Amino acid sequence: MNPNKQQYTITVYTENQIGLLNRIAILFSRRKINVESLNTSPSEVEGIHRFTIVINETEEVVRKLCRQIEKQVDILKAYYNTNEEIIWQEMALYKVSTEEIAEKVKVERLLREYGARAVVIRKDYTVFETTGQREETDKLVEVLEPYGLIEFVRSARIAIIKDSHGFHEKLKEFESTEPSEEVVENEFLDKQDEVFTM
Repeated sequence: MNPNKQQYTITVYTENQIGLLNRIAILFSRRKINVESLNTSPSEVEGIHRFTIVINETEEVVRKLCRQIEKQVDILKAYYNTNEEIIWQEMALYKVSTEEIAEKVKVERLLREYGARAVVIRKDYTVFETTGQREETDKLVEVLEPYGLIEFVRSARIAIIKDSHGFHEKLKEFESTEPSEEVVENEFLDKQDEVFTM
């Protein structure tokens, strides 16, 4: 494994999602990049959506990938950040045997210690929910496994960039701005890039 690889979160702002996921997925598969997590949601600006994509790669590869993403029709902007530059969370659901958990575990202490809450309690099973970072949600899996963990599912990452002063205004301006010289330069660099990677 390349020691320069690390986890990056790519945030993509887009006007229209129809067919866009497929076009973005092709960019990743061409470069043989595995997507660790993918989430789409509306943004704070009406009509603009955001993709949150998590990958393990070098910064150089991520930078080139963001340039390629920005060249797609309907893409307004693509940012990439390390885990230190964002605030991020994932949600997890855990289904366990109600009988097992009621008999063998002090449920109140468990919920308090791991910030979990019961969302469904049935005779045959109970579903707990917790929100946190990957290490936090994984810990509760380990704790519940001995007590008949039936099913576990984790959501994709949601993230907010820490350094976002004036970002809302920038987002509103995306639609009205003309391509800058930087974008033109990026397109030229990407064409060179494609020649080198063929």
